[in-house]
Parts: sequence; structure tokens; C-alpha cells
Amino acid sequence: MPFITVGAENRAAVDLYYEDHGDGQPVVLIHGFPLSGAAWEKQVPALMSAGYRTITYDRRGFGSSSHPATGYDYDTFAADLEAIMNELDLRDAILVGHSMGTGEVARYLGTRGSGRVSKAVMISTIPPFLLKTSDNPEGVDQSVFDGFMNAIMVDRFAFFTSFLNNFFNYEQTKGKLVSEEAYRANWNIAASASAIGTLACIKTWLEDFRGDVSRIDVPVLIIHGDADNVVPYPPTAPRLQSMLSDSKLVTLPGAPHSIPWTHADDVNRAMMEFIGAPAPAMAGRR
Repeated sequence: MPFITVGAENRAAVDLYYEDHGDGQPVVLIHGFPLSGAAWEKQVPALMSAGYRTITYDRRGFGSSSHPATGYDYDTFAADLEAIMNELDLRDAILVGHSMGTGEVARYLGTRGSGRVSKAVMISTIPPFLLKTSDNPEGVDQSVFDGFMNAIMVDRFAFFTSFLNNFFNYEQTKGKLVSEEAYRANWNIAASASAIGTLACIKTWLEDFRGDVSRIDVPVLIIHGDADNVVPYPPTAPRLQSMLSDSKLVTLPGAPHSIPWTHADDVNRAMMEFIGAPAPAMAGRR
């Protein structure tokens, strides 16, 4: 199993598990909460078939990556992404984030720049700023996030059931767009995540990305379902699109938060139309 070391906790290395498949222009896929790089299984084959090299990795605390007690903030997440980009020497890369992964895309481009990146895709986006404040009245009230954190502390496993119900809009999609087996597989991935990391990640959803967004200088595709019950559509996707001069918004009517799975064909089609044919490969393998 391939790992990249991104730090240390006491005497133990903090390693990120990644998968690197295919050849061509690289696409880096950054998963959402509380899952792992396996969440991209409907995108990886499509990208590879189109001639792209695809890289997925598990965020620290999730999947097969290390489960440290620290580093659950977007500055560290962006540094972890930078380590992936540098270690694999990725150039002309396309960054694709879902949910929490859109935060890594925004923070990386806002602080590291676009020297290694040509385009970005944000799916079910958290940026620009999710928390309701005096200068962000369209946001979500703090009490919602407090409720999530309390539910995790009381019974993390019961929280995952409630969360995934909203993640998939399961009452509407069960047996149609999501099988019981797929739901259970996602629950199992969530349950295997770090308890510390699961709780700490909720606070990261309150991050203000408006400064990062203002510095993004590559074309951006935004894909969002207007029935998203995790990251509501009105204060996120349309506002993000209005802040980016070179961007396109694709709204999926009636779609939930989990569109890389439930609406994979729509997501893949929009993404392929946006990124176009692969550019010549500019990165060798190590």
C-alpha cells in the first residue's frame, strides 16, 4: 500500500494513503466527510478511460491514512495536499473536491497558488463561508454545528446513520439511487474513521474561505444539488460562482449531497465537458 509521510505525532509517522492509477494529465480527487478516497469509485474509471491519471488519497484520520490526534484544520489539510502534489511531482493538475474536499481546493489555491494546477472542480461545496455571522447573514446558524458535535460525542455511530440519511436523502433515494448495501458500505467506512478526527472536522466547516476564493486564478466548475440536506445550496454554490470570474455552475435539480454516487453520470458528464481532453503529461512517476 502506498503512503506519503506528512508529519509525526510523538514517535509515530503521520502517513497518507493514496492510489495513483493510469497515465496522462493528473486529476487529484479529494473526498468528503466522513468517507475516504474510495468514495470516488464512480469517477476514477471514467477519468482513466478518458486518458487521465487519477490520484485519490485518504484525508488524515480517515480511511487507511494515519489517525493522529492533531492536524484537523484546513491549513494542515492544505499542507497535506501540497505534500501529495510535491511528492508525486504533479503538474498541470486538475483538483477535484467533494464537500470537505472543496475546502482543501480553496485553501490550497488561496495559499499555495496555481503553479501546479490548471483547473479545479468543486462538488457540493463548502466555500465560500458556511457559518452565519453579521457579515454573512445567509449562512447556517452555529447551533446546527453545535448539534452535530454534541451528537458525535453522545453516540458517534448513531450520528453516522443520521448524517448518511441526509447525505443521500435516503428516504427519497433508497432502492433507487442508493442500495442498502452501498449505504452500509459508506457507514462502515465512516465508522472506521478516527473518533477524534470525526469530531474535530465539524469545526472546520465553519472556516471562512472568502479570502482564499478571492485569490483563485484558474477556471472552476461548481456542481451542486439543490436538494442538498448537508451543505445547503443557496448560501454556497451560487455565491461561490458569483465570486469567481472564471467559473461555471451546474445545478442538479432535486439532487442530494452525495452526487458523486447518486448522480455520477451527471457529475462525470459535467466534469468531462469542463476539463476537456487531457493535456500532455507533465509529470513522471517516482
